[in-house]
Amino acid sequence: MPSLQSLRRKIASVKNTQKITKAMKMVAAAKLKRAQDRILSSRPYAHKMREVLANLSRRVNRSAHPLLQKRTGNKIEILVVTSDRGLCGAFNTNIVRKAVETLREHEGHGHKVAISLVGRKSRDFFRRRNWALRQQWTEVFDKLSFEHALDIGEDLTEHFVKGTFDELYVIYNEFKSVIQQRVVVERLLPLARVDIEQAPQSRTDYIYEQAPQEVFNRLLPRYVEIQVYRALLESAASEHGARMAAMDTASRNAGDMIESLTLNMNRVRQA
Repeated sequence: MPSLQSLRRKIASVKNTQKITKAMKMVAAAKLKRAQDRILSSRPYAHKMREVLANLSRRVNRSAHPLLQKRTGNKIEILVVTSDRGLCGAFNTNIVRKAVETLREHEGHGHKVAISLVGRKSRDFFRRRNWALRQQWTEVFDKLSFEHALDIGEDLTEHFVKGTFDELYVIYNEFKSVIQQRVVVERLLPLARVDIEQAPQSRTDYIYEQAPQEVFNRLLPRYVEIQVYRALLESAASEHGARMAAMDTASRNAGDMIESLTLNMNRVRQA
């Protein structure tokens, strides 16, 4: 039978842990609100860019741009987006599991596969595996900004144009709600013509100071960067939501443990 002193120490230790988990839940809730606001504020820009691209695509030779050209090669790259920190439930585990499934699926079709990574959790997992690692970015989500998307997007488009890979897929957690995140696998490159062409048509007829083809060629790389930025924002919001839910569960479990230990301590004391 444990002594009263050891039980008191355990109760105090669990109470301290509960304070930490409650504080982490509050911090995650505040960060989640800011992340949601950033997603909402970025959507009008992304929608308007897609609308302008749709308008331009009807005036120019779409097949002339390398980002739209579908190749027959078998070189695949997968961009895996995870967090830099843990204590967020199954957030990173679900992404890594889906990434491994996707890698093995492409390998089963005879494709040559490489990976690029965003986040320390994916780096820590894949650096102990045999898949070829081309590029990695860490500490992105501490102060996430559009500059990070520029850096990643420019690297991806440059290597796609150079022929380093023929198709690029991105795997990330899409934010649905605090308790629900969905792992998404999207083809990022080559850009799907149907996504651009089926954008809502604007009633406004634009007059372009530069040639429409030149504007189209300049906007396509930026469109890729916007898609990368959207994936990063979705991942950041999903991470905060997952951490908020995990810390809430941990706080409640700590409360149950404190009640059980207190009951046991009272029995020992009475005996």
